[in-house]
Amino acid sequence: MSGICNDEGILCALVERLGNLCGKIKFLLSYLCQMAEHLSIITGSKTEIYQSLIPQIKALFEGEPDLIANLANVSAALKEQFGWFWVGFYLVKDDELVLGPFQGPVACTRIKKGRGVCGTAWQNAETLIVDDVEKFPGHIACSSLSKSEIVIPLFKNGEVIGVLDVDSNKLGQFDETDKKYLEEIVAILALFPPVGGEL
Repeated sequence: MSGICNDEGILCALVERLGNLCGKIKFLLSYLCQMAEHLSIITGSKTEIYQSLIPQIKALFEGEPDLIANLANVSAALKEQFGWFWVGFYLVKDDELVLGPFQGPVACTRIKKGRGVCGTAWQNAETLIVDDVEKFPGHIACSSLSKSEIVIPLFKNGEVIGVLDVDSNKLGQFDETDKKYLEEIVAILALFPPVGGEL
């Protein structure tokens, strides 16, 4: 009988140790998940900021195949890091750009091809930098507070499937550095499968 009790005691001690180990593993996993959901906001040159941000954005995409979720996180990450007035995506649906995930004030819902900065970037399949939106022919004023803008097309299989639209409440906010790194971010997005096969 005492042999059984000793075996049970060993078994109980082992179960207790495994329980402690499981608790530590749960804590570690929770910590790692929190790290993936928090950005490390840095100061420095624009290039340094982008170079710090892009690996963090890639980490947010790890294990997440849903395009909408990834667009939402990109919008939030860019808004949080740079504090721009409006950051978001428009997706091509039925020959229109339709508002997708964004951060900022309420926005225009649908944009025709060739209209405004977004529609023109879509039509021309190229990034547009506008130093003063008031001087852009056919500018669509979703907000009078927007002063400058950059729009980057999102490509899939050589077709434009959407655009990243970034607005600032300052004139001349965007330059070739923004173009280079925002195009890199959009190119990373294009590697992920579309939602429901629509895009």
